[in-house]
Amino acid sequence: MIYKFRIILDAEEDVFRDIEIESGDSMEEFHNTITQAFGFEGSEMASFYLSNEEWHQGEEIALFDMGDGQIDVRLMSETILEDVVDEENNRLIYVYDFLNMWTFFVELADIAGKEDGRSYPNLLFAHGQLPEFPPEKQFESEEGMSEDFNDFGMDIDDYDNLDFDENWN
Repeated sequence: MIYKFRIILDAEEDVFRDIEIESGDSMEEFHNTITQAFGFEGSEMASFYLSNEEWHQGEEIALFDMGDGQIDVRLMSETILEDVVDEENNRLIYVYDFLNMWTFFVELADIAGKEDGRSYPNLLFAHGQLPEFPPEKQFESEEGMSEDFNDFGMDIDDYDNLDFDENWN
């Protein structure tokens, strides 16, 4: 089967790519297809995250295992696309380059049969240009947590009035 995806950059401007890929390909092949479609070099860390209808980030599928071995990490190279995505579980979040946090919403648009004479993966449509710099993110605080980190009314740039001994050692 052929999966047809729309991959949308999380930005104010409309920047997206429509890609078709074989359902039996690895998540790593999907990662490579996305990086090529958007013009990235493909040399940065990346991860897919399972997502629900509200785009809440779920389980990670990483390009490499960067952990200390205590937690099992699902790897792109060992994970087949059809084992992650289907008609009911049709959304992923893709993050490329953890320093710059290029973030994309990935949605399965259609499942179709393979067409004779067509090679896969295939870029179906490209809209918009990737900006020079990644869009800035506005992170929401967890429920019940204050978004104002200065709850104590202190000016953290006023070093003279901070309550600590700067020569403590």
